[in-house]
Amino acid sequence: MIIGVTGSEGKLGRATADRLRADGHDVIGFDLAGPAGVGFTRVDLTDYGQALDAMLGVTARHGGLDALVHLAAIPVNGLVPDAATFDNNMSVSFHALFGAVRAGIRTIVSASSITAMGFPYEVAPPRLPVDEQYTAAFNTYGLGKVLEEQLAAQLVGWHDDLSITALRFTNVVDEGEYDTFARAAEPDYRRDLLGSWIDARDGAAAVSLALAAARPGFEVYNVAAPESGTAAPSRETAERWFPGVPVADDLGEFESLMSTRKIRERLGFTTQHDWR
Repeated sequence: MIIGVTGSEGKLGRATADRLRADGHDVIGFDLAGPAGVGFTRVDLTDYGQALDAMLGVTARHGGLDALVHLAAIPVNGLVPDAATFDNNMSVSFHALFGAVRAGIRTIVSASSITAMGFPYEVAPPRLPVDEQYTAAFNTYGLGKVLEEQLAAQLVGWHDDLSITALRFTNVVDEGEYDTFARAAEPDYRRDLLGSWIDARDGAAAVSLALAAARPGFEVYNVAAPESGTAAPSRETAERWFPGVPVADDLGEFESLMSTRKIRERLGFTTQHDWR
């Protein structure tokens, strides 16, 4: 396929573009800055005209896309004021998704986030591990992700052949960032992330699987390493962080408290990288 990747120069974007090219696809990166060449076009997605034009075709780059992977966003709260985070990310996602639909693209994979399911967990989740049925936002970045999922869920009702998959990524770790796990034995290490993490290359593999499995309709999957980023056993961690919250009887010894059961069972998701 010819696949557009927004946010192609971000940590996850670079890994995704590499993975999809390795899968045999032609990839066109869309971002505010990037390498000159046939695999990249500079696009400001806050401008709907640029977004739509990029989806329809770019001279010397592509004549139309078969699929879109939407990863572009201000990645966390705090880089700009809260309202600016929300305004930018909602606008960019609407332009990307609506533009893609208008351009006739019927396969879309979009980055959602652990922030759409309770992060930073100052309010205890209803059960552990936390699965895709739980949706709650406690900052403007997360609020945007909740609304982006709702946007996608509504858009698929407009076209019987439209597939949009939202992937709720947790903290993405690059291959050069594993030194952070030196703190894995600390009692509250990654508590705001339920102890979860994902290697960028494994996150890219989840995108590849979602594209291959795309079916009409809207679907949400958590994307995290199946095993936690903490040194202590998961049941012990759950009791320390969230006393009294129900824990699945079959929780694995080091199973992530951000559930990956759905993506593993439905898409066959596995990971190749483990901090241990």
